[in-house]
Amino acid sequence: MAVGKEIRGKIKSVENTKKITKAMEMVAASKMRKAQERMRAARPYADKIRNITAHLAEANPEYKSPYMRTGGTAKAVGFIVVTTDKGLCGGLNTNILRALTQKMKDVQAAGGSIQAVAIGNKGYGFLTRISANVISHATQLGDAPQLEKLIGPVKVMLDAFVEGRLDAVHLCYTKFVNTMKQEPVVEQLLPLAATRLEQSAAEKKQYGWDYIYEPDAPTVIDDLLTRYVEALVFQGVAENMASEQSARMVAMKAATDNAGTLIGELKLIYNKTRQAAITKELSEIVSGAAAISG
Repeated sequence: MAVGKEIRGKIKSVENTKKITKAMEMVAASKMRKAQERMRAARPYADKIRNITAHLAEANPEYKSPYMRTGGTAKAVGFIVVTTDKGLCGGLNTNILRALTQKMKDVQAAGGSIQAVAIGNKGYGFLTRISANVISHATQLGDAPQLEKLIGPVKVMLDAFVEGRLDAVHLCYTKFVNTMKQEPVVEQLLPLAATRLEQSAAEKKQYGWDYIYEPDAPTVIDDLLTRYVEALVFQGVAENMASEQSARMVAMKAATDNAGTLIGELKLIYNKTRQAAITKELSEIVSGAAAISG
């Protein structure tokens, strides 16, 4: 029964794997709920800054912030790439890196140059392998991202844009739609589109007062826009983390289900093999008995 022993060993191995994937599924489900709460909690902060900045910009139409400058073709483009630090989350990283690769090819085909900031181990490893110009990176953010860890790497990209060394900056992350669906997004972060600072009638009424500036309006507006851009990046990281835990939960559930199916198939093969061996032994006994009596 050497074959039967080998099959029993395979069944035991798959059962151990099933226990691990089931545990990872439950852990991911718990982390997913917390990640979704952090993602939703980050939205009011960005909305409040956006409304105040929009009101200030409308009150000072003579000043045009560097973050909102308009120009011609973007020859030098920066990418802030948000991925996960860990794997086992399905095609989450593959999808966003595929979208990033296509966008980078378009920029290079137009004769442009590329700089990148990597947030997450998977994106940093990918950009390193393709020999991209990675000017800064942030990894090992943990389950709860901290804005302090993101400001440094992102500021390198913002300073390059303000100084004119970059014509545009794109943010690449995975947007959380629901537990079963996450969308890769490559959106323009800088220059800020005018539509980002549009206000509804209710918002204009809510922020209908004037401000006293210290030291002056341009400095205040630029600082607020910097905080707003940082908030957009943080929101992208929070969305990506919620997507990561959702994708990992789904992937581990699929792995657990597949392990259960495989165990069933192996048990069936084992039983068939064992029955065949028993039948063979019985046939040999009957044949021997018949030969002796005959």
